[in-house]
Amino acid sequence: MQRAGSMMSRLGSCLQALPSALRRSLSSAQDVLRRTPLYDFHLAHGGKMVAFAGWNLPVQYRDSHVDSHLHTRRHCSLFDVSHMLQTKIFGHDRVKLMESLVVGDIAELKPNQGTLSLFTNEAGGILDDLIVTNTSEGHLYVVSNAGCWEKDLTLMQDKVRELQNMGNDVGLEVMDNALLALQGPTAAQVLQAGVADDLRKLPFMTSAVMEVFGVSGCRVTRCGYTGEDGVEISVLAAEAVRLATALLENPEVKLAGLAARDSLRLEAGLCLYGNDIDEHTTPVEGSLSWTLGAVTSGCPSPCLKKNVAMGYVPYEYSRPGTLLLVEVRRKQQMAMVSKMPFVPTNYYTLK
Repeated sequence: MQRAGSMMSRLGSCLQALPSALRRSLSSAQDVLRRTPLYDFHLAHGGKMVAFAGWNLPVQYRDSHVDSHLHTRRHCSLFDVSHMLQTKIFGHDRVKLMESLVVGDIAELKPNQGTLSLFTNEAGGILDDLIVTNTSEGHLYVVSNAGCWEKDLTLMQDKVRELQNMGNDVGLEVMDNALLALQGPTAAQVLQAGVADDLRKLPFMTSAVMEVFGVSGCRVTRCGYTGEDGVEISVLAAEAVRLATALLENPEVKLAGLAARDSLRLEAGLCLYGNDIDEHTTPVEGSLSWTLGAVTSGCPSPCLKKNVAMGYVPYEYSRPGTLLLVEVRRKQQMAMVSKMPFVPTNYYTLK
């Protein structure tokens, strides 16, 4: 069986500053792109807008990509991730529906507990990765990738119709909420100033509905895509700018875009769907239990000041410390297999 490995180059910078996975995903086309509720807000704050997964999103702001990356590791940053697909699955048979589509024991989730899971096809290939939360309000809250929006929605809608035709009680609602991610070691401190709930009681992969800086009905989930402590806040679209403005009033908080988000997730050893995992990758191969070799994501690590990458190699070459030759723009570079994450994660768990 082939297995994915992580590679750390000990040579000088041989990759462009923009992460490789992001370079492959960006497009210069700016027409017929969806806009998040924060589009004008991004422009007003100097956001450089690019096409990404069918959306017009900021790749960075006035600060450089590296400065935004390091600020997230040392303080906290605010990301607009409203392009993600947010859905509610409701009805008595909601767990039955979700367990027919994903890898994972959804029935065992406690109230307001979430889990990272995977949509898979009949061959076991990964259709998408997603987070499923068993809310105390009687529905499943599902967040999946924007790049798989149509595919994921069709998959869930088809299964809803199938189960309904069999007499099951299940339904689906697409949410039009915005989604803000506050990420970094001071994120909880910043957020605590605007909520009455004690965030020390909200560990990693749990959520609660609360008022945030005067905005009611926000679902706050302790999770993220950077490897740092942080939250994702699902908020009514009409209240997104108000909430983002309130968070930015704290000098700890700066805006960050797609470039920093990609390099942060790579340092944390987190997969990007469509690059590191896809329909031809099984959960075991993707190490979500990881040819002769292919690099799937790579960039200079702002924290380590050396190049890092994810890729697939035959099992016998996957041992940490193994030296490999990696071809970068037709030039061979020496690399070493390394354990992931490259930078230690700092998720918050109850003591």
